[in-house]
Amino acid sequence: MLMREIRDIISSSKATGWVLEPEAKRLFSFLGLDVPRFGWAKTVEEAIQFAEEIGYPVVGKVVSPKLVHKSDKNGVEIGIDNAERLKETFRRFSQIDGFAGMLVEEMISGIELIVGAKVDDQFGPVVLLGIGGTGVEIYKDVTLRMAPLALKDIESMIRCLKAHSLLEGYRGSKPVNLQELNRVLKTFSDFVMDLESLIESIDLNPVICSPTRCVVADARIMLRQ
Repeated sequence: MLMREIRDIISSSKATGWVLEPEAKRLFSFLGLDVPRFGWAKTVEEAIQFAEEIGYPVVGKVVSPKLVHKSDKNGVEIGIDNAERLKETFRRFSQIDGFAGMLVEEMISGIELIVGAKVDDQFGPVVLLGIGGTGVEIYKDVTLRMAPLALKDIESMIRCLKAHSLLEGYRGSKPVNLQELNRVLKTFSDFVMDLESLIESIDLNPVICSPTRCVVADARIMLRQ
């Protein structure tokens, strides 16, 4: 069962056709998943306040209901390390069509994964796991399973990735928190099943995993029309 707060976010996003990133992150935090510390700034002053609370350097992202893919308009700025650069980024974002503010969030380091789902007309919800970030289109290292996922499905998905050794520790590097990655995938799978009739697709790209955390660093939920 979906909690009332999640249903309210979905309902308020129907007019747009998708859930804006700040609301999507709020939604996943309700599910108990780890998201970066962030603030949705509507003014420059708010952006600076959030950055000072989080601590520089920060990531800045444009928020616009007319822009599904932020990278198409250079709508992401990483490593913002002072207030002046933050002001410049805010001013640049404010020129983008449909500007509704700026997401200011902490920087996270680790291995970038993509976790996604699509509701197939024939098979129902299908969950994807792969190497994420900008590398997802280059390496095409992904694996798919039908939802809901059991623990054995999740373990199989991780093993089937060509780059699974990166997750398990490679040449002396520490493995990512596989227990936390398992929890993210199980929670995500259950959520997709609950939302099956309401969504077209969900992309969490990247989910950044380290030896301690697996953080949903970006999230997009496309709603069924």
